[in-house]
Amino acid sequence: MPAPQKKLIFCTAGVLSLACALGTAAAVGTQLWVRGTTLCTTGALLVNATGPELHKFIGEIQYGLFSGQRVRQCGLGGRPFQFSFFPDLLRIIPASIHVSVILFCTVLIIFALVGAGFFMFNAFGSPYETLHGPVGLYLWSFIAWVAKVMSISPSLSGSCGCLIMILFSSEVKIHHLSEKIANFKEGTFTFKTHSEQFANSFWTILVCSLVHFLNALLIRFAGFEFPFSKSKDSGRITGAVDLMY
Repeated sequence: MPAPQKKLIFCTAGVLSLACALGTAAAVGTQLWVRGTTLCTTGALLVNATGPELHKFIGEIQYGLFSGQRVRQCGLGGRPFQFSFFPDLLRIIPASIHVSVILFCTVLIIFALVGAGFFMFNAFGSPYETLHGPVGLYLWSFIAWVAKVMSISPSLSGSCGCLIMILFSSEVKIHHLSEKIANFKEGTFTFKTHSEQFANSFWTILVCSLVHFLNALLIRFAGFEFPFSKSKDSGRITGAVDLMY
């Protein structure tokens, strides 16, 4: 493949990695991870609400990794509340899982930024070591995506994107995070989750994970073989020009 086309591919991959880092950072800072509704069961039972009357006891809730908001509905109109996870909710939520999600989001941002640096360096620079050549690019794209997809296996580490989704999903679904938030400091009324779905920021993490797979395909499209696909004695040590061009 001609050198200008390789530079174009590397630039495209670098821009995608940078967009992945920015998208993940934006997702971490928003409250659009989970959206749902909560039912005030105590109020509904008191008046034996059914059908259309039940909507007077259904409030809304949405939250991210650091804060959120909910509308409390108990038959007398909505009352909005703001809440934050640190330090208010640390006593009622699975704190270790929640902190792990934030940590893996940080690692995913770092992986994406380092990968973008490798791509741009190979597009406009002259690689002088194997790590700065295609193996360096594969190192970050391969670890940041393939290890994500295979993160269920305990033998694999660095599975940031998939671990984020798995851990956060377990926190929300298994540990009933929305229900715990809705019942925080509620002495009289009891709330249950009525509906719940993951919002834009959660799916942004999935898209960012897929971007790394796309980058790996772009590198392969540029003509570079996957690392470690050849035997040790099948080739010889080459210079920087051979690595890039």
